Amino acid sequence: MYGLKVEIYRLQGKIVTVLDKFVKLAEEQPHKPFLIYEGKVHTYQDVDRRSNRVAQVFLHHGALKKGDTVALLMGNEPDFIHVWFGLAKLGCVVAFLNFNVRSRSLLHCLSSCEPKILIVGADLLGTLEEILPNLQKDISVWIMTKDSTFPSVHTLLDKMEAVSEDPVPVNRRSANNLKSSVLYIFTSGTTGLPKAAVISHMQVLKGAAGLWAFGATAEDIIYITLPLYHSAASLLGIGGCIELGATCVLRKKFSASQFWNDCKKYNVTVIQYIGELCRYLCSQPVKDGEKNHKVRLAVGNGVRNDVWREFLDRFGAIKICEFYGATEGNICFMNHTGKIGSVGRTNYFYKLFFPFDLIKYDFQKDEPIRNKHGWCEKVNKGEAGLLISKVNAKNPFFGYAGSKRHTEKKLLSEVFKKGDLYFNTGDLMVQDHENFLYFWDRIGDTFRWKGENVATTEVSDVIVMLDFIQEANVYGVSVPDHEGKAGMASLILKQNKSLDLEQMYKQVVTYLPSYARPLFLRVQKTMEMTGTFKQQKFRLVDEGFNPSTVTDPLYFLDNSKQAYVLLTKEVHERILSGQMKL
Repeated sequence: MYGLKVEIYRLQGKIVTVLDKFVKLAEEQPHKPFLIYEGKVHTYQDVDRRSNRVAQVFLHHGALKKGDTVALLMGNEPDFIHVWFGLAKLGCVVAFLNFNVRSRSLLHCLSSCEPKILIVGADLLGTLEEILPNLQKDISVWIMTKDSTFPSVHTLLDKMEAVSEDPVPVNRRSANNLKSSVLYIFTSGTTGLPKAAVISHMQVLKGAAGLWAFGATAEDIIYITLPLYHSAASLLGIGGCIELGATCVLRKKFSASQFWNDCKKYNVTVIQYIGELCRYLCSQPVKDGEKNHKVRLAVGNGVRNDVWREFLDRFGAIKICEFYGATEGNICFMNHTGKIGSVGRTNYFYKLFFPFDLIKYDFQKDEPIRNKHGWCEKVNKGEAGLLISKVNAKNPFFGYAGSKRHTEKKLLSEVFKKGDLYFNTGDLMVQDHENFLYFWDRIGDTFRWKGENVATTEVSDVIVMLDFIQEANVYGVSVPDHEGKAGMASLILKQNKSLDLEQMYKQVVTYLPSYARPLFLRVQKTMEMTGTFKQQKFRLVDEGFNPSTVTDPLYFLDNSKQAYVLLTKEVHERILSGQMKL
């Protein structure tokens, strides 16, 4: 259905973007609630008019041209959406910055998307203060307040009050090509610092069709607790809401203890999750009447089988709509049947539209296996293989902003025959005999923790900045009853230097988001390397963090003490039994 719709747009030569749909809905159902935030209702008309004000301010003050990039560093609040839509009405490309990313990494994100303007939320002025001295001088900075103590920083709220709420000329936003870029959404990628994935109108339309494809309707009320800088919340959540003409309840931050209260209070019918979120809900103390709610669909990805079962037993007959998709990828799978653990099912027709394969992968060499003729080989059913999807005119790969090298690294060529080109998802999948697909693991230098991808290279770069560290090898280790992998760093100290745990703690807290801070440290004498001089992680991962079997000194990041402490057998037991909160 979706494919046909896009094809009709193409043939008619007219493109209806998600923003066009929103403006049309603001005319057709002006008084219908679009956003509910902290109890306050913002109707379709309210959001349309307030976003017009944002557009008017930058039309007069900002010297922005159609196609210019504006970076947005804001938490979840209605003004995130007003600013995003207002800039989109001017035909700007909006770059969503992850507000957990700080200092050096944040400056890297800004330089990779080259914005003319950076807009910062009122609650993130501390983060702005850290980067202001090193920010490129040609980036004009605006903050969501009425007055500013920073020199040469503009304020937005006072100017929004002074302008009209009339729409800006429509030709500013009109799209003449489904493939032109509208957003940059940062992925943490498999290789080092965050990369700006280029999101086109086509991908926004695809993402926005997700809730509809799972059976949501205009009568639904969607609850969004995930961060809006993430494609799940912005494209699938907000975009999906517009595609349906539905209402969305937005929360500043996810709260496990308030989750079901909110669902009851606002009559929520559709929730969005990432695997961790469901586990947090399941680990809350059991209360009476947990099935007394109206939630019928849960849409998301990354929920583990045992949590999936427990979630259904405990919270009632909710249809779990698990899907798979990378922000920048050209492939997605959807589990419509509710088969536990699966991300979806493939068939002949699906592969016609979205050609993909699972190929054999060499874990030691960290690359696809090629046979004696130099071609890749498909895995058998039931075996884990690297998911790759064909890149062609119907399924393009738009790559990353500002980096040709990163874009090329995600592509595999000459896979099965001369001249073919595939997108390398970096994910290992298994296809069973009934053609259901299951996510198996991430390859290379990435693991997931607290629902976020952690790039090991970024973490080790931060640790190596310390003057007593010679080398840091970062990897993920499994912790019983926790989803994903917890970060662990194996360290080699410089000669005649000792480990300064206080400095170490300060360093990771200052430069890394909370989910990327290594929970465990291991101090080694020598570092194992692979044949190609890459750090060897396999043995370290297998040995984990058990002080009974690892003879090297081990330390644990104890958040309650705000320090790294010696990892004794007692501490180890408390972590395994769940008494220590990770």
